Amino acid sequence: MAMYLTPATGPKSAAAASPPLFSGLRATTTQTFFQPHTRPLSNRPSRAIVAMAGSGKFFVGGNWKCNGTKDSIKQLVSDLNSATLEPDVDVVVGPPFVYIDQVKNSLTDRIEIAAQNSWIGKGGAFTGEISAEQLKDIGCKWVILGHSERRHVLKENDEFIGKKAAYALSLGLGVIACIGELLEEREAGKTFEVCFNQLKAYADAVPSWDNIVIAYEPVWAIGTGKVASPEQAQEVHVAVRDWLAKNVSAEVASKTRIIYGGSVNAGNSADLAKKEDIDGFLVGGASLKGSDFATIINSVTAKKVAA
Repeated sequence: MAMYLTPATGPKSAAAASPPLFSGLRATTTQTFFQPHTRPLSNRPSRAIVAMAGSGKFFVGGNWKCNGTKDSIKQLVSDLNSATLEPDVDVVVGPPFVYIDQVKNSLTDRIEIAAQNSWIGKGGAFTGEISAEQLKDIGCKWVILGHSERRHVLKENDEFIGKKAAYALSLGLGVIACIGELLEEREAGKTFEVCFNQLKAYADAVPSWDNIVIAYEPVWAIGTGKVASPEQAQEVHVAVRDWLAKNVSAEVASKTRIIYGGSVNAGNSADLAKKEDIDGFLVGGASLKGSDFATIINSVTAKKVAA
């Protein structure tokens, strides 16, 4: 049975208190934020609340990265079009740039399209870059920014990523804003410090958080087969929400969806989804398999049960 907290009386059973039905909404009157600590993780129990913490629908994004051919993507789109998906989930896929138009013209409207990157400003003499204006022109609704591969392979820094997010938002694109720590940063107890610095760069640049989904992706878990335990992921998600409450606003902390990425697959998504502050997923390799991606999308049912 789900538990929740009230300021006056402490824990009560969900049945006794008759909480609202699952709606993806966090009740601001029951928020209880914890003080972030400097260790990378702990086994402390997470606070209990009803349903998911971020307002809005469960959110699942598929980052196809630099994968696919016309034929393989045609098959993947066919598999997604025929899949039965839970209705109360926002679903987004991010194909490689050269296949966006193919996907947009063949994929069901049930699933929106994201780009995997965008330029910091208006287009022009920037060889190899794609502008937010161009993404809007071909029907993209979202863009993934700050992914670890952009940070650590292509050396984009926090400030640069924040400015890219601000420009994309100004053009009406939604931003999947990625954050996450390296293995050596985690082992040094700097998980929160790194994530908070990355969050600050977004906060310093963006005009509003209305169209931002935060994706926590520990770099050591991306494509490695390693995945943070549900408790580990939940702890960082709680810390991120606390940071938003203290440094942006309680309203933004309440409304912003915080999703998890890092070797999410059809086998572990349900256990992760049960955690209160995990509002969805950003999926890499498993999003290239239609049936697996559908299973991850439908893991929202585990959250409803947990609530």
